[in-house]
Amino acid sequence: MIRIPREEFVARIARMQEAMAEAGLDGIMVYGDEYRKENLRYTSNFWPIFERGACFIPRQGEPILAGAPEGEKYAREMSAWHDVRNVKEFACVSVPEEIEYPLASFSSFREILADTLRGGTRLGLVGQWDIPAPILERVKTAAPGVEIVDAADVINALRLVKSPAEIECLREAGRQACAGYAKLMEYCVPGNTEYQAAGAAEGAARMAGAEGINFMVFGSGPRTATIIGRDTDRVMRDGDMIMAALAVQYQGYVATVEYPFVVGTATDEQRYFLKVLFEAANVQLTYLRDGVVAGEMVKAVKTVFAKYGMSAYDVYPPMHGIGLAEAESPYPNEHTTYMFHAGMCVNSDISLFGHPAGSNRIEEGFVIGQDGPESLTPLIRDLCAQGAEV
Repeated sequence: MIRIPREEFVARIARMQEAMAEAGLDGIMVYGDEYRKENLRYTSNFWPIFERGACFIPRQGEPILAGAPEGEKYAREMSAWHDVRNVKEFACVSVPEEIEYPLASFSSFREILADTLRGGTRLGLVGQWDIPAPILERVKTAAPGVEIVDAADVINALRLVKSPAEIECLREAGRQACAGYAKLMEYCVPGNTEYQAAGAAEGAARMAGAEGINFMVFGSGPRTATIIGRDTDRVMRDGDMIMAALAVQYQGYVATVEYPFVVGTATDEQRYFLKVLFEAANVQLTYLRDGVVAGEMVKAVKTVFAKYGMSAYDVYPPMHGIGLAEAESPYPNEHTTYMFHAGMCVNSDISLFGHPAGSNRIEEGFVIGQDGPESLTPLIRDLCAQGAEV
């Protein structure tokens, strides 16, 4: 089975501990929950259900994983680390009542922070935009005299370039996403609802081995102009443009696919519109290699849109990074001066919205290589290549 080996988690923590020493940090708390799970998964492999969690990383030695009692056995099953503890503040997040767990044993933030900081006075926090204010206040109260600083840069730098194991997970997520998208296209026929097509896609991806569906964006006909939106009970008709994105998660890693197409017979205006998207996607490919300035790729895509008088419908940058989040760094715009590096994993986001012929986008995954990209979503790459030739 394709997965991130424990040895890689050990290496990640060792690199974080080196960065902690350079930054003068005595420990790091990595917060996560069911929805903002990426950094917690990166450091411990744990993905909470209902509850919250945190990975506490000392300057030396193994981390402590803190969770809540209902998911304790599940946490031990997933976690790369042996020291798993419960804290009351991380229990079920969806109810106002305080739930009793008579068979559970609990640790306090004070105990865990003492074991993490070991007398130190500087704690790095990863997830300051995600952690609820009441919990952060309890952490501060539990560590009087400790300075808490934003440590997101420590982990963001490590996540930017993917390891071979991470790329394998993304490749598998891409395979599953393509299986789902093929089923979506099969169900996008006159008379079916958006619900039916989306459900078929999600089911096929799960049957292919996905551990979760991060989201399904769906719009047909006039609903394509929503940019993002959920599937509805709208019945699809001949000539409807389909704007549908499927984000599939495997071992924490997310691949998103989206191919613009028309149900039944497309008009000449629709075909022309789609050809512009395909041309921009294929131009983008030539820039996805080691050493290329990322902003130059953005400019090249914008040049295609300008050539066809469609700049007014270009709503945001045409690419973002992928990994444990559906969208992460790099996220370049036309002014970006940093370079692509081999091992970066990215997703195209070639989009035009509000055009009279319709609205749509292309999303496909790539690994940046020394001499060019490797497709992580070959079904979408093949469809885009074929579409550009029509």
